[in-house]
Amino acid sequence: MLLGPADVLEIEREACKRSLSTFVREAWPVLEPGQPYVHGWHIDVVCEHLQAVTDGEITRLLINVPPGTMKSTLVNVLWPAWEWGPRNVPTMRFIGASHEQGLAIRDNLKMRRLVTSDWYRRRWAIDLTGDQNQKTYYENDATGFRQACAVTSMTGRRGDRVAWDDPHSTEGALSDAARETSIRVFQETLPTRLNNPDSSAIIVVMQRLHQDDVSGFILAGDYGYTHLCLPMEYDSKHPHRYTRDPRKKDGDLLFPERFPREVVERDKKIMGTAATAGQFQQLPAPRGGGIFKNEWWRYYDVLPRIKYRAIYADTAQKAKEKNDYTVFQCWGAVDGGGAALIDQVRGKWESPEMLVQARAFWNKHKTFSGAGRLRAFRVEDKVSGTGLIQTLKREGIPMQGIPRNANSGDKVTRAMDVAPSVESGLVWLPRNAPWLSDYTGELSIFPNGSNDDQVDPTSDAISEIILGKGGYRWDGLT
Repeated sequence: MLLGPADVLEIEREACKRSLSTFVREAWPVLEPGQPYVHGWHIDVVCEHLQAVTDGEITRLLINVPPGTMKSTLVNVLWPAWEWGPRNVPTMRFIGASHEQGLAIRDNLKMRRLVTSDWYRRRWAIDLTGDQNQKTYYENDATGFRQACAVTSMTGRRGDRVAWDDPHSTEGALSDAARETSIRVFQETLPTRLNNPDSSAIIVVMQRLHQDDVSGFILAGDYGYTHLCLPMEYDSKHPHRYTRDPRKKDGDLLFPERFPREVVERDKKIMGTAATAGQFQQLPAPRGGGIFKNEWWRYYDVLPRIKYRAIYADTAQKAKEKNDYTVFQCWGAVDGGGAALIDQVRGKWESPEMLVQARAFWNKHKTFSGAGRLRAFRVEDKVSGTGLIQTLKREGIPMQGIPRNANSGDKVTRAMDVAPSVESGLVWLPRNAPWLSDYTGELSIFPNGSNDDQVDPTSDAISEIILGKGGYRWDGLT
């Protein structure tokens, strides 16, 4: 038997009722007629969590996802429209707030455009009342409403759903006063805006901008929040890893259909290491730096007097995009105490090119006569580093393997060992080096960043030059 138009509509209504994700797909051409719908698995996951709120399984939800992944459209536009229509709860009262009222109004208008569209009303006849139909507030004929407001003016009405989308602006997150205001709103205002404290829901959705942002406050306390965290690049060691994340390899992308590798790398380059860690990876650096505080470094315009120099290296196992870089750093022992980073080169190189770069870096500094003698080339003696040591040693370069054993600890332990030397003002960096921003950015968020290749040679150099550790005595060299 052929299905008639009424049958098709009924099937579609039932499919949308069962699945918010299905409704998203069906409603998208109406909501965004000029943009093709691009699906990602994360949309299903976010919808699954929002649907759990609708079903009463979750009443407090924190979502951390990168920008551009449909978080606002899902939470503030499609989900409330789905509850009113497909789930047949038009009495639902929804308050959508943001750090700026204009953003909340934007989503308010999108939802109104959707629920008043011919497509929506043919399937779910929701009528808005004429006397309460404004851009910041409108009601339907079942007493449900949708309100948009700035988070600082969230007073008056109470809702069954309070969704806080982007509590901070990127600039405001850097302000102690602005963050404190947002956290005070979270503590004192949001709980009082609920119709039913035992069953009404609060949803906070945002990208991470600061360790002490609203998400950081929620995660540091025991407030009963379900946490969904989806970083742009998969990190198996992420402290808030989503246990059902289908990605298995570090570096796998969240939404490659919309953000392919070349786009992610382009954006990471302009954003810088710190912003990437927060907004993409949802792991913002602690204020002022993590193990290495930003204010600890000393800078030079003219290289201090150097007694001797050495090169330290961290070699990556593979050159693929998702792997770490290989880095070569030239360090000098400062006359009078301390260590100075003189130069570095960094790249993703296959073994033959890595050998060329290592040789060239050595020769460059071997011929430099303005800063003490270049005494050795220090490389961790494993995997690609072992081959580098063997090859360059045959060419007469004084290669020295850096031993790693149970007593040397992991990267974090080694970094913590040398951090007091940095804090004491014994480590100098070149103020105008083109690579300085990436260097300090990586060290400021370590161990939460996606790369840590510049950390180990820094730790090795400070450990040996300042602390006299590392199993290699410089005093015996001439």
